[in-house]
Order: sequence, then C-alpha cells, then structure tokens
Amino acid sequence: MDVSTMTRTVPGLLPPRRRRARAGLSLGVAALLAGATVTRAEAPSPTPTPAPAPAEQALPHGSATAIVVTAPRMDIPLQENPAATTVIEGEALATLPRTIGADEALRLVPGVKVDNQADEERVHLSIRGQGILTERGIRGIKVVLDGLPLNDPTGFAPDLFDVDWATVRRIEVFRGPASALFGGGASGGILNIETRDGGPDPVEGRVSASAGSHGFWKTLAEAGGTDGAMNYRVSASRMTEDGCRVHTAARATNLYGKFNFDLGPGNRLTAIVAGTDFFNQNAEGLNLEQVRQDPRQANPDALTYDEFQRTRRATVGVTGTLALTARSELAFAAYSRFTRWTESVPSSVDHRDYQSPGGFLQYRTRTPIGPAANDLTIGADLDGQRFGEIQRPNLGDAREGTTVLTDQVVHQRGVGVYLLDRLELSRAWSVMAGVRHDSISNTLADNLATPELDLSGRKSFAKTTGRIGVAWNPTPAFGAYISWAQGFLPPATEELANNPDRFGGFNEHLVPATSHGEEVGARGSLAGQLTYDVAVFRLLTANDFGRYRVESRPLETFYDNAGSSRRYGVETAIGFFPSPRLSMELAYTYSRFRYEQVRFDDDAYFDTWLPNSPRHQAALDAEYRVTPELMIGIGADLQSRAYIDPTNTTWIGGYTLVSARVSYRTRLAGTAAEFLLSGRNLGGKRYIAFTEPDADGNSYQPGPGREAYGSVRLHF
Repeated sequence: MDVSTMTRTVPGLLPPRRRRARAGLSLGVAALLAGATVTRAEAPSPTPTPAPAPAEQALPHGSATAIVVTAPRMDIPLQENPAATTVIEGEALATLPRTIGADEALRLVPGVKVDNQADEERVHLSIRGQGILTERGIRGIKVVLDGLPLNDPTGFAPDLFDVDWATVRRIEVFRGPASALFGGGASGGILNIETRDGGPDPVEGRVSASAGSHGFWKTLAEAGGTDGAMNYRVSASRMTEDGCRVHTAARATNLYGKFNFDLGPGNRLTAIVAGTDFFNQNAEGLNLEQVRQDPRQANPDALTYDEFQRTRRATVGVTGTLALTARSELAFAAYSRFTRWTESVPSSVDHRDYQSPGGFLQYRTRTPIGPAANDLTIGADLDGQRFGEIQRPNLGDAREGTTVLTDQVVHQRGVGVYLLDRLELSRAWSVMAGVRHDSISNTLADNLATPELDLSGRKSFAKTTGRIGVAWNPTPAFGAYISWAQGFLPPATEELANNPDRFGGFNEHLVPATSHGEEVGARGSLAGQLTYDVAVFRLLTANDFGRYRVESRPLETFYDNAGSSRRYGVETAIGFFPSPRLSMELAYTYSRFRYEQVRFDDDAYFDTWLPNSPRHQAALDAEYRVTPELMIGIGADLQSRAYIDPTNTTWIGGYTLVSARVSYRTRLAGTAAEFLLSGRNLGGKRYIAFTEPDADGNSYQPGPGREAYGSVRLHF
C-alpha cells in the first residue's frame, strides 16, 4: 500500500530540515476514524545500509517517500499504523544543542512530557501521564536501543544513560497502551531508538566538541565504514558539567560499537558492544522559602549526606533476521547487561550489582488471502535479572557505617508470549489486532534472616492484554484510524525494593496498575505545504501508583496504589512549509487527567487533578535557511500550571521558555564542518522544572536560568 510523505530541503546542498512523522490518537468508545500522516523525510536507511555523508543527504524538493515504523513489532507504513506514532530523524536530531538529554530530542512530540530536574541526562519521562510520578528511571514506557530492550523483567528502565543522543539517527515514539506488544513495560507507549550505521567508505570519521553554561563540556569521536559484508561504527564520548544548582555536577562516559553483517538476501545480523559510566550529584527538592531565598541552593540534607548516584554498565548483544522462505522470516535477539549502581541518601548508602540477560524469538509471515494480504507475527520474550543489594548507614558525606542494614539477593524473570495479526482488506482499509500474556516473578533471599525475622519473599504477577485497531487511508494525503488497547503496569524493581516498613524485603502492599482506552486519530497534508496530526484519546486506569515519604527516612520515596483515574487528551502536531527555506512546527497537548478517587497522606480525595500534569503543553519551532550554509531558528516551550500533589491545594505557575540557534555549515580543507550556537530560556525566566508530592514541602526543583552553548562538528 502506498504511503506518501513530503520532504523539504534546499535542492542538492544540505540535509532536510527535519524528518519527523506523526501519527494521531484517540477518542472515546463509539467514535470512528481520523488519521493520516505526513512527514518531511528522506527514505530511512535500513540497517545495514550505510548512512550518507551530510552533503549527500539532500533530496530533491518535493520528493515523496514512505516511512516505515517497526515499534509495533512488524514493519508497517506509518500512515497505516492504527496508533499514535511519531518518527524523528534527520535535521531534527542533527541540530540538538547539547545532545545529552531526551528533552532535547522529544520536545516536538505531543503527548510526551520530559522533566529534566537537574538539566542533565537524568530525566523523568511520561506518556499520557503514565510514569509521571516515578522518582528514578522510566515506568510504563518500553525503551528499545538498536533492537535491545533497556527495561528489566518488571518493565522498569533505570535510565537512558546508554543513549548517546549525538549518535542517534532515528526515534519512533508510539503513544498509548502497548502492553499487547511489549508487556508490562509498555502501558504508556514505546520509545524505539536507532543509532547511526557506518558510512559507505572503508573508514569515515566524526568529531565534535561542545561547551557552554554551568561548566558544560562534551566531546565525541566516532569512526565507521563498510568492509565487504560488514558495516561498523564505534564511538566514544565524554561529558562533564558543574550543574545549574549547587550539588548537581554530573559526568558521563559512553563507549559504543555497532557491527552490521549482510549475510545474503533477507539475512542480517547486528552485534552491539557498549559501556556506560555515569555519575550525578543529587541536590534534592526545596521548599518554597528556600526557592525564594536562592533557587540554586541544594537541600541541606543533600549536602550533609553527599547525595549522589553512580551507574557503571556493560552491554553485549546481538539481533538479527533470518529468511526462512520468500514470505517468512525469523527475528531474534540475545543480550546480557552488567550494572554496578551506587546511591547515597540520608539514611543509607545503597550498593547493587545487576546481571540482566534476555532475548526474544519472533516468527513473521506474509500470506495473500484472495485480494487481501495477511501479516502474522508470533513471538516470545524472555528476560531475567539477578541483583545483590547491600545497604549501610550514611554517617554523613556518604561515609558508610559498619552496620549492615540490608543484605539480600533478588531474582527476577519475565516471560511474554504474543500474537499479532495485520490484515490488509483493500488498498485503503487494514485491521491490526494483538494479544499477549505476561508472567513476571520476583524472588528475594534475605541474607540477614534470623528465626525471628526473615524478609525473604516472592511476588508474582500475570496478565493477558489485547489491542485492536482499524486504519483507513483513502488517499496518500489523508488517513484515519481508531483503536482500543489495554495496559498492564506491574510493581517494578524500584517500587518493590523501596520497602516503607523496614530496610530490606519487598514492599508487600502493591498490586499491578491496569488501564484501557480508545483513541481516534487523523493525519495528512494540504496543498503540499501544511501537515497535520491530530489525536484524541480516553484512558481509564485503576490502582495507579502514588508516591509518599515517611518521617523516619526523609528524602526517600515509597510507593502505594493510590487510586484510579480518568484521562482525556488531545495531541496535535502541525507543520507549515511555505517555501524550501522556511519551516514552522507546533506540538500541542491538552491533558484532562483527574483521579476518580485517590489516597494521599492517609486521606481520601475525589475528582482531583493528577500531580505534575499541566492541562496545556506546547512547543513551537521555526527555522529559516538564509543561505545554503546559514540557518537560524527560534523556538518556545510553554506549560500551564500544574498541581504538586493530589490534594490540589498547591501548584506551580505556568511558564514560557524562548530558545534560539544559529548554524553555519562549510568545508574546511575538504572536511565538512558545522558551527552551532544556541541559547535557551533567553528571557531568564525563573521556573520550576520538576515537582514532587513531598509532604514536608521539599517539592520544588528549580530550573536553570539563561543558558548558552556552542559546538563544532567535523565529518571526514
């Protein structure tokens, strides 16, 4: 089936401004279609096809190509995918100012909220409110990097530190419940990230250096190429910064190797080797009086106990596809991840060593059925994790006492089996349905057990989920869809490991959160100059996770099943391209997220707004190509007020942050070069970047003031 997308570029000179495709969303129970997708894009380079050099990426003005997404676990033209999906690639990623955080890459994706509380790599990421209250890591979103999952068996993704955003070539964001595709880690959606391949020559290289506000530095070196049947890329980067507040310094080292092997028609293999070392200080939140006095200060406890986190991780993995027949193939992946994690909080210093193996096996076949065609996928995911944990008292300055508070070993296993089917009824109509069963087990062995107290235990969760969607694409310039899906969010590693009753053992009070909802979307283009992607959704949730703290262990976060909610929203992405030199884009999200009932601080509340969920959120961006070499751009990020906790008695005000950038591309001694200057929060707005439902008032994480960054990038 045909899928057309619009591409805008300066003919024959520079890469296209943005390759971004968007898919609309949802409505209610009895509504019908609306969706079509338009993207400015060049055809994606499938692995292992080498990525061209910047000067070779340009496409003729007005060329049309098809965008194919893989996040739904089968290759589907984006316009025919019955779900809200955004694809980001090309210039949208090439002009990121710092290339360290997901907030840079995802700012023009509606329905996604990224809170960067310390202005570095550690972020809070949520889709449609799923994951909005996570203290650390990412909940309810499946994160896949070059085909390998970053989530553990419980669905928890501890961080995005393995992603070097300077090397990413493509991101797919699938919004809405996707548990029928990826299980308990996908109740909010999917983030599918692909890094660059090597170039077509035997050896090519890139180097870049960036510097700016708050003592920020980042350097990157990478080399890649093609040698016979092998395409490869290796990279190394180093980042350091002092932080926008006291006690928010961070540093990161990333090593990454990607090796693609073309084994003949339909047979591909990719090997991944990666290493990550990330350290960050944690300033914690402030109360209002502290914010008024000095928003840059750290919480006094954060200084007294030298709060920090450090993550060291090594990953090896392989993904591939083997052709079985002309119409069927077998896809597979296997990986192993080793992580050493340390955290200092006021009550203790926590050490964990993780071993996380896993993989999947997936059979795919395409069969003609009369005038129609049927795509069938059957697969299984198997993920495991073992970690040992030791906690000792924090005597101050992260000095550890001799008493062992916790000594335990946790074994986790996740098994998921699924079936997906997509039937092309005609050139315009298609139906996609899926069902999946997940079984997750967590077993804890208490090494400090005595006859009087043994915290050993087991927590297991199982759930079957489904989804179904119908897509209608009467013309290449318009498409529509309607879908219904379920979400399953089991208590994850962090919720289980943070036991409010005592040090060690599982939090025994938790049950899985569930959700289901409908969405309707419309996407398309008008007159070759305007693109739109509109989606409306309803999401009903039960047993939502909530956060709270206990007086005896300040600045630690614990979780409970707080209540149920009704969530309605509209997600809109609009692009206007009046000429090849000028582009304007808007991403707007309306969120009406309210609890039906919720428990907070031992009291019950009804019909209150979810915390940290602004009703209105928007991002605007305009870019003008003054000459083939010179580009200027301006942007703005807006957010309305948001409540601090379920009582809705306190809130933070809305804000608008203005940004700008200038890019100049040239050649120096035969080497392609780019110079980029950027500024953020140019008005110096004082605002709160992130809030926490903290009963003692330490809820506020102030955002950075005016910032400026510069970078030099060379490609040879």
